[in-house]
Amino acid sequence: MYSITPSRERSLLWLLMLTQFTLIMDFMVMMPLGPQIMRALHIMPAQFAAAVSAYSICGGLSGLLAATYIDRFDRRKLLLAMYALFALSNLACALADSYPLLLASRAFAGISGGVLGSIIMAIIADVIPSQRRGAATGTVMTSFAVASVIGVPVGVLLGAHFHWSAPFWLLVALSLLIWIGGARTVPPLDQHLSRRTPLAQALPDLFKLFSNPRHLNAFALTLMLTTSQMLVIPFISPMLVANHGIEPSQLSWMYMAGGVAAFFTSRLIGRLADRHGKQRVYRIAVAVSLLPVLFITHLPAVGFLAMLFFFPFFMVSMNGRMVPLQALQATVPQAEQRGAYLSANSAVMSLGTGFGAWLGGLMLSTDASGHIAGYGTVGWIAAGLALCSAVWVGRVTSADVPAPVAAPAAGEPGADAA
Repeated sequence: MYSITPSRERSLLWLLMLTQFTLIMDFMVMMPLGPQIMRALHIMPAQFAAAVSAYSICGGLSGLLAATYIDRFDRRKLLLAMYALFALSNLACALADSYPLLLASRAFAGISGGVLGSIIMAIIADVIPSQRRGAATGTVMTSFAVASVIGVPVGVLLGAHFHWSAPFWLLVALSLLIWIGGARTVPPLDQHLSRRTPLAQALPDLFKLFSNPRHLNAFALTLMLTTSQMLVIPFISPMLVANHGIEPSQLSWMYMAGGVAAFFTSRLIGRLADRHGKQRVYRIAVAVSLLPVLFITHLPAVGFLAMLFFFPFFMVSMNGRMVPLQALQATVPQAEQRGAYLSANSAVMSLGTGFGAWLGGLMLSTDASGHIAGYGTVGWIAAGLALCSAVWVGRVTSADVPAPVAAPAAGEPGADAA
């Protein structure tokens, strides 16, 4: 465990939050920009879903590959290198003027973003003591809220008033500034290098990582939740624009209202997870989220004001499931496997995200009037998967929890005492 001053710890957490903010904004801003992108590039919902999935699937594969090398580098150096590639990917996306180029640039962004997500969680797990890790995760997870309050609304407004590529130009500029801040703020993080194994052992170690039953249970939980969320989230904006006549520029106010609510609840949920147990808080969050998910996927004829008041409940419920999940995942691996495990978990999360968006796109269609059909069925499947995850979370255990000791058999020492 690293020893850093409280002020340095706070600076590090906020730097990681800003880094995560750009990753989340890069991914999230694609979804409300869906109507403009589909219109500008003349693509259908399934093709748009493929562009969203390209980021996630490539992020998952790169994160999986990173599990073989993430613990072999100083985390500071790897963070800065991958973040520079992330900035270049946004530049490529901003310059894309056709669907194939957009698809390629989103894949490039996913390759860098998938590794960055696991590096951020590995740094938190390395630097922050376990008893404060939930609150620290909540601090970094406020990036979701900040992206919703500031990043996505600003991106949507830029896309509505200029061009859909404008938010990605903004991300290029922000990434450069944050990279400079990271170079000055993040200390060398290389203590784990003394425990690294030979490169020839990397693939066997990866196989061992995925053959551990405790790890597999945790990966399955991540896969279920992320698939559930991404069946619904990418298609909210296209559905509101096509089916309910909400203007693309109005979407920014919805995301801002939802982001403000999520911002003020992320750290509270993290503290509740530390105090009352990550599994219990996760189950409660899933139960609370079912109604908003089913409501938005079976939306009656409502206007913009109704959605403006409802969307904060939806955003808080989605974010409320992710905070205890992330905090729980950080407790699953042994210390020497933490970086590789979190990289693999980030890969599973990205693959679930990509699979959910892809599957949701396949289940939707556009009728003769231009309305999106099939969203209700998507909502029921998403709710069912979330319920399965609430049951499954009981199978996820921490590495710090000792395995139960079997009672001694008759005739063995200690049998009489038992």
